[in-house]
Amino acid sequence: MLNRFGANIFLTALLLFIPKSTFSQTRQAKAEELVSKVLEARGGIARLKTIKAERVSGNISFGPGAEGPFVVELKRPGKMHMEITIQEQTVVRICDGQGAGWIVNPFADNKGPVAMSGNDLKNISDESDFDGPLVDYQSKGNKIEYDGKDEVGGKPAEKLKLTTKSGDVRTYFLDASTFLLMKWEGVRRNDDQEIPVESFFRDYRDVNGVKFAFEIDTDSPGSGQSQKLSIDKIELDPTLDDIRFTKPSVPSVSSSVANPRNRRSTAPGVGN
Repeated sequence: MLNRFGANIFLTALLLFIPKSTFSQTRQAKAEELVSKVLEARGGIARLKTIKAERVSGNISFGPGAEGPFVVELKRPGKMHMEITIQEQTVVRICDGQGAGWIVNPFADNKGPVAMSGNDLKNISDESDFDGPLVDYQSKGNKIEYDGKDEVGGKPAEKLKLTTKSGDVRTYFLDASTFLLMKWEGVRRNDDQEIPVESFFRDYRDVNGVKFAFEIDTDSPGSGQSQKLSIDKIELDPTLDDIRFTKPSVPSVSSSVANPRNRRSTAPGVGN
């Protein structure tokens, strides 16, 4: 029987004869296995693809004095209508699913509707990806990689790294026992800034055979900025008129309200 020293020498010698491609193939297989498991944990890819529309409503908080109700409506393909009401003023963000988006912001000098461009348009297009980047990741030009083990809140997690077609890198922390998403890390681009972002997903509930997190806490490490989503209701396949996803009308709002926070919310769901 080999002692520990001898075993280590034997293992080192053995590794010299194992092609590096074997390790990469093993990690790729592990990554693909994790994608399958997380989608199955949520309800299965077949069930997820049957959903044509969603309406998510609840409360969002950016901190004391900056909180209120929100509603997000999503419809295939790539359409989104979001409304957030803060201090009785409503911010509207819309993506039409055809490469255009608009924002109405009563806290800004130009209240809108303002056509989105650059990173704003890219961000809302990512948020409007109905299934998220893991479903059909290959056809979307995304790449995945197994990134080892970790812990989130003392619970074992498997890490999955995803690189989008545009080069953005995101890390998903999956519960090692349920394979539901616990944490997401990535970078948001705002103007010329790259802002690190992390989100924590909690309180999963079943909605017509699909698991959703009903509490999502997001922060930017080191910035002091944070937001908390508390979801009250998720509706699957509500009737949504396509006019909801077109350029909004000019709002009638007071110009005397100061902007409490210059922050953008993200749509709830698996990590954009």
